[in-house]
Amino acid sequence: MNYKRILLFSFLALLISSSDGFGQKKKLQKADEAFEAGEYFDAIDLYKDAYAAIREKPLKTKVVFQIAECYRYTNAPAKAELWYKKAVGQDYPDPVSVLHYAESLKKNDKYEDAITEYKIYMDLVPDDPRGKEGITSCELALQWMENSIGYEVLDMKYFNSRDRDFSPAFVRDDYKAIYLTSSRDNAAGNKTHGATGQSFADIFESKLDRKGKWSVPVNLDEKINTEFEEGTPSLTGDYNTMYFTRCEVSKRKKLGCKIMVSTRTPEGWERAQALDILSDSLVVAHPAVSKDGLTLLFVSDTKGGSGLNDIWKVERSGPTSDWGEPENLGPVINTEGNELFPYLHMDGSIYFSSDRHMGMGGLDIFKATPIEGGGWNIENMRYPINSSADDFGIIFEDESERGYFSSTRKGRGNDDIFAFILPPLKFNIKGVVVDRRTEAVIPMSKVKLIGSDGITIENETGDDGSFRFLLKPNTDYIFLASKPGYLNTKGRETTKGQEKSKDFRMTLELAAIDKPIELPNIFYDFGKYDLRPESMVALDRLVEVLNDNPNITIELGSHTDIRDTEEFNFQLSQQRAQAVINYLISKDIATDRLRAKGYGESQPKIMDGKTAKLYPFLEDGNVLNEAFINALSSREEQEIAHQLNRRTEMKVLRTDYSPAK
Repeated sequence: MNYKRILLFSFLALLISSSDGFGQKKKLQKADEAFEAGEYFDAIDLYKDAYAAIREKPLKTKVVFQIAECYRYTNAPAKAELWYKKAVGQDYPDPVSVLHYAESLKKNDKYEDAITEYKIYMDLVPDDPRGKEGITSCELALQWMENSIGYEVLDMKYFNSRDRDFSPAFVRDDYKAIYLTSSRDNAAGNKTHGATGQSFADIFESKLDRKGKWSVPVNLDEKINTEFEEGTPSLTGDYNTMYFTRCEVSKRKKLGCKIMVSTRTPEGWERAQALDILSDSLVVAHPAVSKDGLTLLFVSDTKGGSGLNDIWKVERSGPTSDWGEPENLGPVINTEGNELFPYLHMDGSIYFSSDRHMGMGGLDIFKATPIEGGGWNIENMRYPINSSADDFGIIFEDESERGYFSSTRKGRGNDDIFAFILPPLKFNIKGVVVDRRTEAVIPMSKVKLIGSDGITIENETGDDGSFRFLLKPNTDYIFLASKPGYLNTKGRETTKGQEKSKDFRMTLELAAIDKPIELPNIFYDFGKYDLRPESMVALDRLVEVLNDNPNITIELGSHTDIRDTEEFNFQLSQQRAQAVINYLISKDIATDRLRAKGYGESQPKIMDGKTAKLYPFLEDGNVLNEAFINALSSREEQEIAHQLNRRTEMKVLRTDYSPAK
């Protein structure tokens, strides 16, 4: 054996191993530097290159996690999901990999799978509320998608491109011109953004022509757009002052973002100047100015906030005054996460996006309404404004429920602009008037609508007994039905609290006065005549009928079953009928309109078709006398027949009653 050859081979192997290790560390160091500088798009390829050279399994798993992180930061949820799944499968030691895996599943509209991973994270880190909150957010998202609110959403393909298009702003009070942020090909900044892999964004303008077509967006001149990234414009109510964000980027350096301001002149926008607020902070961005120009909201990661990026406010006393000290909007709006893209509505509410408030996916749009006495009420805008993707940068046409917002939905990963509108709520009611006993339709009956807004409309039913009315939002309605030979009746409906257009259905039952009318749910204890509490609820309905029909007088007839003596049953039924009369008198029904009559067991019930349908052993026309009941096949059937005989009926005596003077 040649020992020199063995030593030489070992020495070469050591050199190669050392060389591999040195190269491996160098590649990984470059990737880490890009990641720390926020150049996540560049870092992806660097990490993948380093991964191929790594031999140690723990280090390879760490690189897998870092690649997943890069895809998360570059807003590529499908790829982030894939790499987080690899990291979890390779037992990455930090449980945050499970959390981010669940979040990626949620952003990819896989709510059920996300719930499973959130539960695993809860078991691993029970003290972290993000596990439980994640489960709740997925459950809410499924509910909101099942019961979406009434907004209609439209992809604005007119000015969306293959690149990022987001954060629109109105430029005129007729809403026929907008500015938008875009990284499309003809942006002034021609360098590739290390964080996104796209060109630097600029502010572009698009206009609506007379034919209703939006023009191809054109970028603003060099007084606004530069080689760096510009975007998120916000204009005052006179559209003569514009605030926007400028982010300066240098290779492997974070130079930060600042708010710029420019004033419009007859010749165009003046050269933008930096606004001197929080000059020591790395991020001051996303301005939102009030109509009067005296309040400015913005986003910053400065000290004194609640989380990663917070929404702050500065105010001034006049258009030329200096801005005051920045004020954080507080922990009700700001969370431990990111609150971004604020918008000041003219009604005093604030719209913003957050990845920490309870939402459907990544960033959701929220509405913060000021509460009397201080504080805010936070409301998720829900589906379809929000989705499993990132939704942000909303604007409104002043008081109208229409405007634009930005979203990464549809799985493309790039930002697009969507229009939204809340159509006026439409309510209809379609009903039918029927005979209470026979259920036959009643043509040519009158139906009167009375609205809480003071409107009264009267219609007549057609041959099919139907009626139809248009209803207004936020209104209570009463519907009165009448026809000679029948008691008047009424129904109620309301559109208050309705968030969606709706078609209501109603059936109004008219009771014919040529036969006794049975009063349901009048109950007594066995052998007693005292009214039970549930009977009083039913009698209140009778009070309403008498008030709706002020021209009638009635007889209240009480009937018993055939058990016990005839004398006892007559006396008991008379006492029961009088108990009903006494209750009606206590409700201010005139005594001379009422008569009590006890029939005992003398008038067994004659079955009608409607009631007979409820009992398979009975038919229309059956008389429930002693012989019929004794012939029934079971004790249960006999007891039902006895129960049907125990009833209270109303008989109309007169229809021309008028109260005594």
